[in-house]
Amino acid sequence: MLRIVSAVVLGPLLLAALWVGFPWIDLVAAVAAPLLLSEWIALTRGRWLLRLLAIVYTLAAIVALLWLRHQPGDGRETIIWIVACIWATDIGAYAVGRAAGGAKLAPRISPGKTWSGLIGGMAWAAVASSGVGYAFGLGHTFTLAAIGAGLAVVGQVGDLLESAAKRRAGVKDSGTLIPGHGGLLDRVDGLLAVLVVVALTRLILDGGWPWT
Repeated sequence: MLRIVSAVVLGPLLLAALWVGFPWIDLVAAVAAPLLLSEWIALTRGRWLLRLLAIVYTLAAIVALLWLRHQPGDGRETIIWIVACIWATDIGAYAVGRAAGGAKLAPRISPGKTWSGLIGGMAWAAVASSGVGYAFGLGHTFTLAAIGAGLAVVGQVGDLLESAAKRRAGVKDSGTLIPGHGGLLDRVDGLLAVLVVVALTRLILDGGWPWT
């Protein structure tokens, strides 16, 4: 219940900041950045190279968030689409993984994750990607579905990266900031990875998108 209440309260606030844009999304980024960095620093105590990589990675994701959101024309739609894909991945992986069970995805890193959960997350992300993309006119439905499934994999990799850091640090959560959820990093680990990948894709394609 505590997890649900926290999600119900914080979720709409985040969506509102993403939708409105400046200055609220910039304020969210300014608040989130030091919180995320402090959690990474705690998780990488005594491991300086990992700490440096984590800091660079987090700052790159924050920059990607602001850069993508402030793009003229489709910035708002793109960020909402990304968040929808990540939320769908988390929900789908949890629901399908618990219902189907099966072989573990990475038992030494995150014993609770299963291959069925990954497939479920990919399926839910594909539906969310095509649905939100169609609503915003971002591209072809089947292409968006395939991209959404791919982003689900990226998000799960980001999740596993944080899980590996927590296992090394011997902790269950990255912090206690969000009641019922743990630290901020526990909630956005997959989002960080997807933001970096989407921003790099846009840079590589010289401002274009893979679905246009």
